[in-house]
Amino acid sequence: MDDRLADLAAAHGVALDYENGERRRVVVDPEVVRAILAELGDPPTRAAVPSVLRQGARVEVGRGEVELEYGGVVPVDGVLPDLPLGWHRLRVGNRETSLAVTPARLPDLERTWGWMVQLYALHGPDSWGIGDYRDLRAFVARAAKDAAGAVLVSPVAAGALTTPVRKSPYSPSSRRSLNPLHLSVLDTPEFAAADEATRDRVLALRPDLGPRIDHDGVWAAKTAAFAQLGPRLPDLATLDADLLDFATFSALAERHGPDWRTWPAELRHPSNLAVVAARTELADRVAFHAWLQQRSAAQLDAVRSAATGMRVGVIHDLPVGVDPGGADGWSLQDVLASRVTVGAPPDAFSPLGQDWVLPPLRPDKLAEQGYLPFRDMIRAVLSHGDGIRVDHVAGLWRLWWIPPGEGPDRGTYVHYDGEAMLGVLALEAHRANAVVIGEDLGTVPEYVTEQLQERGVLSCAVAWFQRDRDNRQLPADRYPRQAAASISTHDLPTASGFLAGEHVRVRTELGLLKDPEAEEVTAAAERADILRVLTEEGVIGPDPTVEEIVLALHRFIARTPCALVFAAPQDLVGELRQPNLPGTVDQYPNWRLPLPLTVDEIMAHPAVRAAVAELRAR
Repeated sequence: MDDRLADLAAAHGVALDYENGERRRVVVDPEVVRAILAELGDPPTRAAVPSVLRQGARVEVGRGEVELEYGGVVPVDGVLPDLPLGWHRLRVGNRETSLAVTPARLPDLERTWGWMVQLYALHGPDSWGIGDYRDLRAFVARAAKDAAGAVLVSPVAAGALTTPVRKSPYSPSSRRSLNPLHLSVLDTPEFAAADEATRDRVLALRPDLGPRIDHDGVWAAKTAAFAQLGPRLPDLATLDADLLDFATFSALAERHGPDWRTWPAELRHPSNLAVVAARTELADRVAFHAWLQQRSAAQLDAVRSAATGMRVGVIHDLPVGVDPGGADGWSLQDVLASRVTVGAPPDAFSPLGQDWVLPPLRPDKLAEQGYLPFRDMIRAVLSHGDGIRVDHVAGLWRLWWIPPGEGPDRGTYVHYDGEAMLGVLALEAHRANAVVIGEDLGTVPEYVTEQLQERGVLSCAVAWFQRDRDNRQLPADRYPRQAAASISTHDLPTASGFLAGEHVRVRTELGLLKDPEAEEVTAAAERADILRVLTEEGVIGPDPTVEEIVLALHRFIARTPCALVFAAPQDLVGELRQPNLPGTVDQYPNWRLPLPLTVDEIMAHPAVRAAVAELRAR
């Protein structure tokens, strides 16, 4: 590779090589580097002063002043003085920039336990074919009665609601807006105020829950119900800019299709005059989508109220990216690399690599805008919860970019200012008094976990992955304290599925494994190692049943020193199938599997009651 290309790659933070999951150096094909640099263009201009700083940092900025977020001006004579936390403005000469002063560390969390749930999978007798905010409120209320400290919820970010409805909560249309697919029809003020005849017509529309969630059928039924209820729509002049943009996108998508990149050229940017004209023409539909957002926000606030008294409360999950053709792709296109997708390089679990079909934020554009787009996204998520789980938290430091037309094994890492990104996250969490969990599983550099710990962010300790350098399961007392412990995750086998080898069987059937026989041998060894450590810990007896092993696993993670310990309903009720199988789209029923029991039945299940007793006792 020539020096000019290497210098440009260094300026943009594009990796020429990387260390894979087996700690081996991999040299990136120069053609991949060229393709990524073609998307990024000219080298970024480095700011003289960082726009994100830890509180107390001494930085030379020259003579000027800082306008504080909450009022007042602080003079600067060369070196920045000690400033309060917040989003300020720095003026030096004729230059003015954003200046975020962030906490050095978030406070430690007093040890507690809770639940991790997939919202779409919950249901009760009044559900409309998919888990909704009413079901979530019922689950949270039951958890609170059991003295649980937290409930971690799958993403509630807005999906694309044109047909076909996109199913994955981790590929949303917008991370700053809410998903009205989960809006409870019965909990709207309009339903409460309706006459009996209208209620009967609405209730007749309720879809049954099948073995697979029918996202299209659910949305068709709910939109028909909302039409019957005739909601009083908001005045567009009263909406904030972000809500107006999202509602406008949603109305335009109904007319022109779900992907803004295929719309008429004059509508492809929210600042165009044609968009303003279309908003006026489609005012009723824009107002309807704004109403959906307002009702969703109110129901999520009710969910949060149900968590009153919990040590933490409701923790929301932040997806790593958005649908490139969706609302954020449209409104944030100036800071996204829209033609690139992100994913993961080949590793032991996904030998072919992963392409998540999500466009990355550009590190140069984020820095230019003082990280405000990232801040606004975090702030939107925390406005409805008491904590945030950042999916693929290593993405704050680097993301695996895949050039247009290439497979996931033909990518490279692009680096971000992790200090700035983590600082913004910490500042917004501090302001919201929120807990932060960073999902640091898979191929993650050691410095990522170290910096998470330094800033008071919890890492993830998943039982399947907690191993020593000899690849043996760790005993409970060697789990990290500053972590959220769980048996599995939504992308991994359930407890029963792992014990039955279901994850190997399914991936073999779908052709996702290069050597199925070797995978079966590995899975058998992993199961044996799990049983070994459970036996050594004294949490299981001889010849245990599957149910006894599952309870022992909960007993085991309850013994760890981890600050948070999570249980999952699917583990305790014997569900074999994992919620999502990475590397698949339609080959596997990802995000379409309802729990086999209602919320009340789950909470009364003997295995759940036994696990709750273990978790509460410790």
